[in-house]
Amino acid sequence: MIQAFKKWLIGYKDEKQTDESRQRIEKLQKGRLPRHVAIIMDGNGRWAQKRGLPRVAGHRQGMITIRHITRAADDLGIEALTLYSFSTENWKRPEDEVNYLMSLPEEFLRTDLDELVERNIQVRMLGRGEDLPKHTLEAINKFREATKNNTGLILSFAMNYGARSEIVRASKQIIEDVESGKLDKDSLDESLFGKYLYTVDLPEPDLLIRTSGEVRISNFMLWQLAYSELWFTDVQWPDFTRERFYQAIEDFQYRSRRYGAV
Repeated sequence: MIQAFKKWLIGYKDEKQTDESRQRIEKLQKGRLPRHVAIIMDGNGRWAQKRGLPRVAGHRQGMITIRHITRAADDLGIEALTLYSFSTENWKRPEDEVNYLMSLPEEFLRTDLDELVERNIQVRMLGRGEDLPKHTLEAINKFREATKNNTGLILSFAMNYGARSEIVRASKQIIEDVESGKLDKDSLDESLFGKYLYTVDLPEPDLLIRTSGEVRISNFMLWQLAYSELWFTDVQWPDFTRERFYQAIEDFQYRSRRYGAV
């Protein structure tokens, strides 16, 4: 298995933007683009196992895919990209896999921070940071600090994130604000409730993409996805290319969004 992992590392080639990609971008930019795209990045472990590799190899390849899709979203001019990176339920996975996942922000910091700064991308985190390992949180905070003044694409990583716990957290904060007199309970509506969520200053996702053939939301942004367009693919996340991302955007452009109206 170790030899297979080394062979994969040697054989990997970075995905570059082609003339065809640039033409696709120009065509898509003439249509209606989603302001905010959210992605459930699924299939890393299964991708690796099918190739006789350790599951962590799938996560590493998945990190490379993050690089490609971030570039693609930025090239298109999308305002926000949110990636479901680690759920509150993922702590149940094997300890060595969890430890590797917690090390990825540090690796991403070493390999991608300069390009993110150069591209004017702002990095954020959505989730319960206080429960993350110190080294993971430190890496995330370095991303935040280095990119806080950037005004381009907002790249958010949902880490230790669960939508139900987010809603419970928001509800508790609202109760506290009502009890302290900071908030009048009669002023509470959907718009105000949204200001207590992690996504307070982000537009709600126009498009949700999920890879690897699963057709469910998996406790991700339950409030925010109320009227999002959903796009599913059997392709596993490590094999998800910028061309497939463009296909999702193109399909989105053909959909009619009525928000309950006729």
